[in-house]
Amino acid sequence: MKNTLILFLLLSNLCFAQSYEQAKNLLDRVSAQMKSKENIRFGFSYVLENKKEQIRQEMEGNVTLSGDRYSLNFLEAEQLFDGNKIYTIVPENEEITISDPEDEDDVSVNPSKLLSFYESGYGYEWDIQQRVMGKKIQFIKLLPIDDTSEVSYLLLGIDVDRLEVYRLIEVGANGTMTTLTLNNQESNIVLPADYFVFDQNKYPNYYINE
Repeated sequence: MKNTLILFLLLSNLCFAQSYEQAKNLLDRVSAQMKSKENIRFGFSYVLENKKEQIRQEMEGNVTLSGDRYSLNFLEAEQLFDGNKIYTIVPENEEITISDPEDEDDVSVNPSKLLSFYESGYGYEWDIQQRVMGKKIQFIKLLPIDDTSEVSYLLLGIDVDRLEVYRLIEVGANGTMTTLTLNNQESNIVLPADYFVFDQNKYPNYYINE
């Protein structure tokens, strides 16, 4: 009986190690594929849901990324990061807020980290595979290493044929689930040299908040 228990524990540890290595290998390949591209553009849907509180919100947006720089359209605002400062432009209020990137760590959607956040701070597990609209999506379960994290776990869906992030599901400790689904992905687009440059002259009547 004792030998059987030891064998079971050894097999369990071996399966866990294989699951981790399998998941990490796929994530490393996705990361390398994304970083090899000069730029990436995609649309996305963002769904926040808490069934217990009867809350459901659905939003859409789009983003263009090149390295750390990005142009994001989300929540009826445009956010531009030129590699130094973040410019949040709200046409409805005719207001522009200029901030440092370190002040934005708590935002729900941080485009510069969206495709690489999983590279540190998480343990990995191989999860289910689904066929979604003809795509073979392999999910990796991400477990926060920080015990104080408000996130219970995340599921990162990878399009295994294209080596692209397709979906991110975040399950909070309070029961809130957010689902981010990427669509219409393009890469290596020809962009103007000043695409990520903020031009104040385009907003003559806007209030600038620094």
